[in-house]
Amino acid sequence: MLAAPSDPTAPATDAVASTPATAPATEGTAPATDSAGATTGTASAPAWPEGSDPNMPTQPLSDDEATWTTWETAATAALPTLSCADLEPYRGLDNPNKPLIACSDTGDAIYLLDKTLIAGTQIESATSGQSSQGAGWVVNMTFKSEGYSTWSSYTASNTGTLTAMTLDGQVISAPRISGPITTPGTEISGSFTQESAAGLANSLKFGALPLAFDRAESVNVSAQLGLEYLKAGLIAGGIGLLLVVIYCLIYYRLLGVITILSLVLSFGIVYAVLVLLGRWVGYSIDMAGVAGLIIAIGITADSFVIYFERLKDEVREGRTFRSAVPRGWQRAKRTILSADAVSFLSAFILYVLAVGEVKGFAFTLGLSTVLDLVVVFLVTHPLVHLAAGSPLFSSPTWSGLGGVAKAGARQRSANAKLAAKESV
Repeated sequence: MLAAPSDPTAPATDAVASTPATAPATEGTAPATDSAGATTGTASAPAWPEGSDPNMPTQPLSDDEATWTTWETAATAALPTLSCADLEPYRGLDNPNKPLIACSDTGDAIYLLDKTLIAGTQIESATSGQSSQGAGWVVNMTFKSEGYSTWSSYTASNTGTLTAMTLDGQVISAPRISGPITTPGTEISGSFTQESAAGLANSLKFGALPLAFDRAESVNVSAQLGLEYLKAGLIAGGIGLLLVVIYCLIYYRLLGVITILSLVLSFGIVYAVLVLLGRWVGYSIDMAGVAGLIIAIGITADSFVIYFERLKDEVREGRTFRSAVPRGWQRAKRTILSADAVSFLSAFILYVLAVGEVKGFAFTLGLSTVLDLVVVFLVTHPLVHLAAGSPLFSSPTWSGLGGVAKAGARQRSANAKLAAKESV
C-alpha cells in the first residue's frame, strides 16, 4: 500500500514525479534513528499512543474516523519514543481502513499513515527501466481505471507531499509527489540502482496479491507448570490405557491378555524410539506429543479388535478356533493395513503443513501408527497362532469365544445333517 507523509521533515527515500498510493499519511511522520543518531524507543515497554488497539497498538481502537484525530495527535507525540523493533511483532497484521504507524523497510524511519487510499489490487503493472529523460533507473507503474481516478484526484490536490507505498505494513518507498498525474502511468524516480528499481517494481507488482495474515498466538509457561501439564497428560494416558485393558479382559478374556502384552510391548518400543531420538537429534516430547500417544492407544487397540472380530466371524461360521486363525488373519490384515495407512497419511500431511506443537502431535501419531503395524504383524498374530494350539485358549469359556463357539457348533451340526441328506 502507499502512504503520503505530510510532514516535510520526514525522510523521502525516492524523489518522484508521481507515485501510486494506497494510503495517504497524516501529519506526524518522524525519522527512526539507529546508532548513527536515530531516535529509538524502549523495546521492553514501548509507549503506545493513548486510544490504541490493545491487540494492534500501531492502530487506533475505534472504527470511527471522527475519533482518529485525537489518536493521531497522540501517535505523533509517541513516534520519537518508538523503534522499528517495537513495530515488528505487528507488521502485516494491520487493518487497511485505519491509520497506521509503520516502519520503513530499511529501518531508518517511522511514518504515521492515514487509511488506505488505493489498494494494491488496483495496480495494473509495475516495471523497472531507464528513464527516457536520463534520470537513471526508474519504476513505471500503471493503475487500473478505478485506481487511476482516485490517484489523479489525490495528486492534483497534494502536490509536494510525500506518499508512502507499503507492503505488509512496512513502507517500501516514500517519494514526494512532484505534480498532478493526468495519465494512468506513474513514474517513480530517484537514486535507484538497477537492483533496487527491480526490487521495488516486483514488490508493487507481486505484493498486490490478495493474501491475508492472522496473528499467531504463543503461550509461555513456567518449567514447573509445564511439568504439571505433562504429568496430567501422562495420567490421562494411563487412565485411558487402563480402561482399554479392563475392556479387553472382560470382552476377550484370554485373548485380552494377548492384547495387553501387545500394548505393553508397543509402549516399550515407542518409548525406546523416543529416547533414542532424544539422544540422537535432541527430540523432546511435549503436551501435543503426549496427545498423539494417547490417540495411538486407540489406534493400536483398534487393530486388535479388528483381528479378534474376524476370528469370531470365522468361528461363528462353524470353524474351530485353530482353523479360524489363519483365515481370520488373512481377512483382518487387509483392513488393518488400510486403516493404519489412512492414519499415517493423515499424520504425515499434518506434519508437513502444520507448525509448532501440532508437528509434535503429528510426529508421535505417525510413529505410533507405524509401530502398531510392527507389533500386530510380528507379535500379536504370532502369539494368537501359538495360542490356537493351546487347549486353554481353545476353551470357549476362557478364550472369550463362548457365544460364537456355540453358534459355530450349531452351524457345524447343520452342515453335517445337510451333507448326510445329500449323500443319501
